[in-house]
Amino acid sequence: MRIIQIIDSLEVGGAERMAVNYANTLVQHINFSGLVVTRTEGSLLNQIDKNVSYLYLRKKKSFDFYALFRLRKYVKKNEINIVHAHGTSFFIAVLLKITYPKIKIIWHEHFGARVNETLASNFILFFFSFCFSSVFVVNEELKVWAKKNLLTKNISYIPNFAMFSLNIPNVTSLKGENGRRIVCLANLKTPKNHIVLLTAFKELKLDKLGWSLHLIGKDYKDQYSNQLKEYIKKNNLINSIFIYDSRNDIKNILSQATIGVLVSTSEGFPVSLLEYGLFALPTLSTNVGSCSEIIIDNRTGLLFDPKDKTQLKNQLNEIVLEKSKRDQFGLHLQELVLEKFSKNKILELIISKYEIVQND
Repeated sequence: MRIIQIIDSLEVGGAERMAVNYANTLVQHINFSGLVVTRTEGSLLNQIDKNVSYLYLRKKKSFDFYALFRLRKYVKKNEINIVHAHGTSFFIAVLLKITYPKIKIIWHEHFGARVNETLASNFILFFFSFCFSSVFVVNEELKVWAKKNLLTKNISYIPNFAMFSLNIPNVTSLKGENGRRIVCLANLKTPKNHIVLLTAFKELKLDKLGWSLHLIGKDYKDQYSNQLKEYIKKNNLINSIFIYDSRNDIKNILSQATIGVLVSTSEGFPVSLLEYGLFALPTLSTNVGSCSEIIIDNRTGLLFDPKDKTQLKNQLNEIVLEKSKRDQFGLHLQELVLEKFSKNKILELIISKYEIVQND
């Protein structure tokens, strides 16, 4: 098999990290593994395996024919037979197929909020889906949505998996007291719902108990980001709540953490929960998307309804105060992640799906 992953950006995000993970993992198991980035490079660039073939298209607009024909030349030269397009990169993948019909397209949907969208708002996706040989989705809700709204019949739920890149220097030193650090891995944007976490932290007066909160994720320096910073400043939490922007040394960061948290109002299959699990971090998670498959309430962590601020506050208070319970959560979460969502487990599944597409 000769396969490329296509993604629009290498900024840190769930879809972007999975595109890199797939390219890196497959390089040892198939004839050719490549990664094509259409629009923007980013901090994930230095996490690409040296054996992965890499192409950056510098696409400037939706119909960028120069970028399209560079991609076509690359695909033809390397005899690619499967194009695995992540998220919005399906657009250029379909244009590629029109100009080079030999390839087969797999579209991979990571966007959990898609389930709340109508067919009318996804007309281009619906129309282009007749070109897809297969669709991969990251949770069962998306599978139902895809079956109802797309023209493709071959739709598979493929869980994400977590892996840490090697040779990433340890540069981040978390502030705050050791053993009392809460980490939230999520880009600073609306669905990630950070403000309710900040509010719960303040109302529980966790800073007075020596706890600190660490927000790790892309800071777009927009209204959302400014709202968080204003809240921190206004409530005198600048010595307890810290914003770090994107970081590559996630393994190093989690080794310094005490509790992992995710508070999003929508998710697909959050890689951050798997990463918390690899480090046996006690975890508090929103109950959306596939989160409940990873965080089983009162076994591998605590769940809450993201619309219920009181529930979040109660669960956060419980996981902070009950250390023995925390330790059990972390161990059980680690066991679950290693058993069900390991790299090797998902690799076996994904290769079997590729073979079906290739032989169809």
